[in-house]
Amino acid sequence: MGQASRPVNGPVKAQQRARRCRYPPQAPIRHLDNYFHVLRERLSKLTRNAEPAAGRMRIAILGTRGIPANYGGFETFAEELSTRLVRLGHSVTVYCREKHLLADYRGVRLQYLPTIRHKYFDTIAHTFLSTLHLLLHRQNVALYCNGANAVFTILPRLAGIPVALNVDGLERKRKKWNRLARAWYLLSEWLSTKLPNSVVTDAAAIAVYYRERYAKATVFIPYGAETGRLASSAVLGRLGLEAGRYFLYVSRLEPENRALEVRQSFEASRTDLRLALIGDAPYAHEYIRRVRDTADPRIVMPGAIYGVGYRELGSHCFAYIHATEVGGTHPALIEAMGRGALVLYFRTKENEEVVADAGIPFTDDLTAAIESAIAMTEAERETLRGKAMARVKAHYSWDSVTAHYETLLRGMLARP
Repeated sequence: MGQASRPVNGPVKAQQRARRCRYPPQAPIRHLDNYFHVLRERLSKLTRNAEPAAGRMRIAILGTRGIPANYGGFETFAEELSTRLVRLGHSVTVYCREKHLLADYRGVRLQYLPTIRHKYFDTIAHTFLSTLHLLLHRQNVALYCNGANAVFTILPRLAGIPVALNVDGLERKRKKWNRLARAWYLLSEWLSTKLPNSVVTDAAAIAVYYRERYAKATVFIPYGAETGRLASSAVLGRLGLEAGRYFLYVSRLEPENRALEVRQSFEASRTDLRLALIGDAPYAHEYIRRVRDTADPRIVMPGAIYGVGYRELGSHCFAYIHATEVGGTHPALIEAMGRGALVLYFRTKENEEVVADAGIPFTDDLTAAIESAIAMTEAERETLRGKAMARVKAHYSWDSVTAHYETLLRGMLARP
């Protein structure tokens, strides 16, 4: 009887050995990657939409603080993109954390949902609730912002809603995050290559990173900006500034944006021009205290300024200082260039990609760059200002950006 059982056990053990060879224990990540590949194939078959690809789309934008924009780049992006898509005849819903007085803004439907007001949970908590709401109030297609939200993109896909994810820059490199948050962003990078239908990068350098690290082809769509200066200058009077007599810095006041280094470098410069340090941040109180710790009367720090006041500041500055060292395409940089500002920028691949030869680069020598800008002739400064505005017109038009997103979203609907 024992001998009779051998022919049965032999093939079974051989099959077990074969399975162990196919899935060796030393490569768990590779197996998981294979599972995601199969899952993506099945999801792509589920992603169907009854509405014709050539018709009016119902679009949801998730992952930002919402509109009207009063925080950062993603919010400005959501406002500029959504309002233009509405003008093109589409229905757009933007999920918001801050409640607006009206249910819609410039034709865009605003969906307010609560969140957990905490540095590490604010974004993902709100995006999770937004995703649940999206599943109950279906749209044709969804655009998620921020790579940290990659994990949620699988849910609408399972429900048959195509998803694009704008990953922004390499968030895990920001100094404000602890080890756990950086690990989450690293995991999210990988998930972003597996779960959404399409991944969008707004800088060619970030697209190269995803291609080289993850062998993932992304859709490159840059950020946009308006061109031209505002004639009005009311905010200058309120801040005690004179047109053409101040350096401008605008950013969230966080370590990787180097506001402290900008203030210290300016203090070391020999000039009677002033510095307007514009910005704030919700979870960086100690860092902001250090930035504000100055007795230099040339420096003004009013906090965050949005809307017309922000545009006026960019229109009348002597020069704009961009010191951010992490991220993709930075909105404030392009917007300053679009207003014809003389740009001093921190040398990174992403910043060089945007500015090219239309600005003054620096690394740890900002004081020298400030004094160099002052020493230039006005003709030399005007040449750089003209180049900066021309680059924005050629490469960073909001209408062009919107057209590319419309094509991407419609293409995902048409994809079998």
